[in-house]
Amino acid sequence: MSLASPSPSATMKITSRGKLPLSIVAVVVCSLAFVALLYNTERISSISSTSIFKFKSCSKRRSSTKSKEKTSEDYFNTAADDRFEFDPEECSIMHGKWVFNKSFKPLYTDRSCPFLDRQVSCVKNGRPDSDYRHWEWQPDDCTLPRFNPEVALKKLRGKRLMFVGDSLQRGQWESFICMVSSIIPEHKRFYRFGRVHSVFKAKEYDAKIEFYWAPFLIESNTDLQIIADPKKRIMKVDSVAKHAKNWEDVDILVFNTYVWWMSGLRLKVLWGSFANGEEGYEVLDTPIAYKLGLRTWANWVDSTINPNKTRVFFTTMSPTHTRSEDWDKPNGTKCYNETRPIKKKKFWGSGADKRMMSVVANVVKRMKVPVTVINVTQLSDYRIDGHASVFTETAGKLLTEEQKADPIHHADCIHWCLPGVPDTWNQIFLAHL
Repeated sequence: MSLASPSPSATMKITSRGKLPLSIVAVVVCSLAFVALLYNTERISSISSTSIFKFKSCSKRRSSTKSKEKTSEDYFNTAADDRFEFDPEECSIMHGKWVFNKSFKPLYTDRSCPFLDRQVSCVKNGRPDSDYRHWEWQPDDCTLPRFNPEVALKKLRGKRLMFVGDSLQRGQWESFICMVSSIIPEHKRFYRFGRVHSVFKAKEYDAKIEFYWAPFLIESNTDLQIIADPKKRIMKVDSVAKHAKNWEDVDILVFNTYVWWMSGLRLKVLWGSFANGEEGYEVLDTPIAYKLGLRTWANWVDSTINPNKTRVFFTTMSPTHTRSEDWDKPNGTKCYNETRPIKKKKFWGSGADKRMMSVVANVVKRMKVPVTVINVTQLSDYRIDGHASVFTETAGKLLTEEQKADPIHHADCIHWCLPGVPDTWNQIFLAHL
């Protein structure tokens, strides 16, 4: 059937009466467009409300390929194709995957950086494998920029950056100074190690990067003269002044405290002075004692810090891996001989206490001074392969062959090899900074 041209009379009819039908058509078209817009807006809103990441700008999106359903294996072994530039207000760092990149080379080694403790110098201590140094954390929704030493030093020009906390925080500090010192000639840097306060200085940038030892942040009877028996440790939960006087006039403060609190289900806490020895202490559940201690720290920050001059960060808990049943290896020996991250898409082991995590969240959200939380817990929880294990020291001495043969008692599944996981913590920290 052919399509004939309209007759002249039909043409005249449409022309003479065209105004009303055309206006109706226009209204209908606009209405349909508006309905479609509402539908898509509602659909995007629905996606955003159920997603950790909220879409902010289509211009930031990378070119994408056809979407397909991904398996857990894909999450760990393929690159994301639809992610955004890092935005600290939009991107959920804690959701992502570790991607193996053999071509990725750390900015330093435990032989090239002279500032590393022997405790974390795993290769120097005899660790034979090296794959643990080639995993990169890839958030699901955004691209995390690589750590750029020059950018870091320019950010710190004329400033003081201080890491405050325990030996895990010291590891983050050592990681940071090793990465920036990779581009600083030896004669243009200064280093002073102290039992409590250590300082690295980049002379050309007039930048100081410091570490202050305060394992509980608050005062305790085991801050400096370490008491080996956890039952004899007492936390002075109402006082932080002794330590905090050293944190004043610092431009950027990065705090951490967790693992020292986990020495038992209940802890001894004290209000007032240590002058009366152990008299007057109370025994509290660990999360309650932790909350009291963090509130004392938070009160100091709120009453002392000027947010126009000082930025405050808090690194969340570094997980331990002492129970191999957590990752379905009932016959395993803690983190010993582990060479790859856990591949489960959602994993939370017993070495990361959610109650303690919630204490940090609740304390921080009530503070007047803004605190940027560097959430490293879940991404680090996958890294059973990154610990010092038996390639470490204890009591100032490297493990003997006999001790190495007994990993159930001697493998260190708390501290991390460097270079390693703490480099990623600093990558996230610099992205926020």
